[in-house]
Amino acid sequence: MQSINNTSELRNAIELLQAEQVFQAELLKEQFYITYESFKPINLLKSSLKDIATSPNLINNVLGAAIGLGTGYLSKKIVVGGSGNLFRKLLGFIIQLGVTSAVNNHPNEIKTFGQYILQLLFKKKGVHSDERN
Repeated sequence: MQSINNTSELRNAIELLQAEQVFQAELLKEQFYITYESFKPINLLKSSLKDIATSPNLINNVLGAAIGLGTGYLSKKIVVGGSGNLFRKLLGFIIQLGVTSAVNNHPNEIKTFGQYILQLLFKKKGVHSDERN
């Protein structure tokens, strides 16, 4: 800032500072209103749901966990069936736990393996249809 040598320069400097103070006060009021609106419960809920919906990692994690739980439950049902045998139920629970944790810990490997199997199945269908023609 430059040095002030007379009263007219001092008045100009004071007026500039007062104008800047008014401008900054308006900015502060606007920011306060924005912050106040964002902390309303409905807006907090909206922003949280929006973050959840737009987060690909969260969706993939939830989907992976659901698939893991589903495959674990299915494997338990295959082993146990309708049996009332305590040993089979215990074995089914252990298998369910193992399959669930394996699917949750290695989703990319399982996805790659599934894609490989699908490619093999679809290639064979293509070969058979070519032989018929």
